[in-house]
Amino acid sequence: MRWALIKVCLAVTGMVVLAFAVPLALVVKEMASDRAFSQAERQANALGPTLSITTDREQLLQAVLSTEAGAAGRMAVHLPASGGGGGDAEMGRARADHEAVEIARELKHAGVTAVPGGSAFLQPVALGSGKICIVEVFVPEAEVGRGVAFAWLVLAGVGIALVTGSVLVADRLGIRMTRPAERLAGAAQQLGRGSLEVRVPEEGPGELRRAAQAFNAMAGQVVELLANERELAADLSHRLRTPLTVLRLNAASLGEGTAAEQTRAAVAHLEREVDTIIRAARDAKPRTAGQPPVAGCDASEVIRERMNFWAALAEDEGRAISVAGAGAPVFVPVQRTDMAAALDALLGNVFQHTPEGTAFSLDMHRSQDAVIILVSDAGPGIADPEAALARGNDGGRDGSTGLGLDIVRQMAEATGGDVRIGRSMYGGAEIRVWIQLNALPGEQPRRRDRRTPRRRGRPGVTSG
Repeated sequence: MRWALIKVCLAVTGMVVLAFAVPLALVVKEMASDRAFSQAERQANALGPTLSITTDREQLLQAVLSTEAGAAGRMAVHLPASGGGGGDAEMGRARADHEAVEIARELKHAGVTAVPGGSAFLQPVALGSGKICIVEVFVPEAEVGRGVAFAWLVLAGVGIALVTGSVLVADRLGIRMTRPAERLAGAAQQLGRGSLEVRVPEEGPGELRRAAQAFNAMAGQVVELLANERELAADLSHRLRTPLTVLRLNAASLGEGTAAEQTRAAVAHLEREVDTIIRAARDAKPRTAGQPPVAGCDASEVIRERMNFWAALAEDEGRAISVAGAGAPVFVPVQRTDMAAALDALLGNVFQHTPEGTAFSLDMHRSQDAVIILVSDAGPGIADPEAALARGNDGGRDGSTGLGLDIVRQMAEATGGDVRIGRSMYGGAEIRVWIQLNALPGEQPRRRDRRTPRRRGRPGVTSG
């Protein structure tokens, strides 16, 4: 916008300067020529009184030399052939030819004829005898154009000054309009990166001020909506405390045994998760622009921990499980709680949506710039992968909230990765989670052909 305004002002001012400067330059040239010939006419008329009295050569010569043009050798007098005085027909240095002189004498009015080096001004003057004498004044070319070059230079300077001034004014006006727009665009980018405290000064033209007001109102509403959402999440999570308390008391009365210990451990874990949700919802603050990303975790450790938790339930249901690639530490830019929640969502879907006895496996593969987690099962598979990834889509299944895979997707996309659903080599569903290692949080996943390594063989009850 700024450069466009400068170009428009430059074009308009340039046309205005040309429209006035060119005619004015021609007028200046014409005025200089008129000035030179007017001066020549005054010099010629200065001999009129003398010629009307006498045609004596001595007296006429003195009269010629008394003028500026005569002293400079630029004046001549053409007497008629039968004139008195007994002298020559011409006095002074004559430059005009005889024909031009005779034409001026016949027409009886002043004229100009071209001669080498300039022009000759021919002025008819009536003598006392009634005959016509021609006074010639030579006007050099330099005299005709004297002062024209300087005047044109002044005009060019004025034109350049006008154009420069218009460009500077346009630049100032452009800055006044573009700076508020740039601030608005920068604030929108910061808001998109999660800096919810950003606001825009309400400055500039009226349209941009109204846009800034609308942006500030929108940002305030976003902050209010997020705060209400966090409060709602905390309130809903807090409502779980009452049934959890009853469940914990009932679990405490189960006595001793493996099932009782597993039940009490599950209830304790559920209480911790609810407390974590409440604290996260109450204390959550948006990450400002430029804030470093959250600390990561050891994905292998989290996988082993969660698989040990689900192994007991898998054993009760007769499911064969396999874990591969989780032996060595693998650090990923994901919070430990988020990684655990994503793994629980993936494994919980296997137990919830496949029949008892269905085998499943969890594989992790590390590449130079990413970590791939595969959860494969031998169940019926997922008929509509795209719908399964949509938030809140339960697919018509009882007990499903439609949030599990969306939790996994958000965790992966926060690192620049993604989640894809396919068919496993066991005939069931395969959930592939791509976690980017060298991308900023919130960066869009790089679209490329990511070939997922597949294991051969059926899962067994192993880990490592």
